Amino acid sequence: MELHTEIASLAAQLGAILTNNGQTITTAESCTGGGISYALTDTPGSSAYIERCFVTYSNEAKSQLLGVTPNTLAEFGAVSQQTVQEMVQGAANAARADVAIAVSGIAGPGGGSLEKPVGTVWFGFYLQDKVLCEVCHFTGTRAEVRVQAIEFSIRKIISLLNG
Repeated sequence: MELHTEIASLAAQLGAILTNNGQTITTAESCTGGGISYALTDTPGSSAYIERCFVTYSNEAKSQLLGVTPNTLAEFGAVSQQTVQEMVQGAANAARADVAIAVSGIAGPGGGSLEKPVGTVWFGFYLQDKVLCEVCHFTGTRAEVRVQAIEFSIRKIISLLNG
C-alpha cells in the first residue's frame, strides 16, 4: 500500500519533532481504522517514539481498551467531543505516551444523521497533560473522508507541538 505523499511527509516531520523532543506518541482510532498509526510507523525509526496504538472501532473496544464510559457513549454517542476526550486520555494513559491523537467520525457512505452528517469527525489531542478537542466536517467518498481525517490529525498535532 502506497502512502499518500503529503501524509508520508507530515508523518516524517512529526517523527522528527517527537525524536528531537524525546517524546512518545500513541493513537486511538475509530473511523480512520489505524491509518494514522500506519502513517506514523511507515517512517523509519518510528519505534523510538511509538510503542503501541489502538484501533477501537466498536463502542465495546472504546470502553475496554481506553476507558470510555458507557454513560458517555450512551449520552453523547461515539462521534462526540466527550468520547474523543475520554479516548485520547485513555490512550495516553494506557500507552504512557507524552502525545496522543484520538479520532471518531462518520466516514460514510451511511451512518450519518441530521445532527451528525457523513463527514463529521471529532478529534482529541493530548499533550503536556492537556486535552484539546476539535470537530471537522469533511466531504467526499469514504476513502477521501478518512484520508482528510488522517492528514488533519497529523497536521494539527505538529502545529500544537510547534506551539
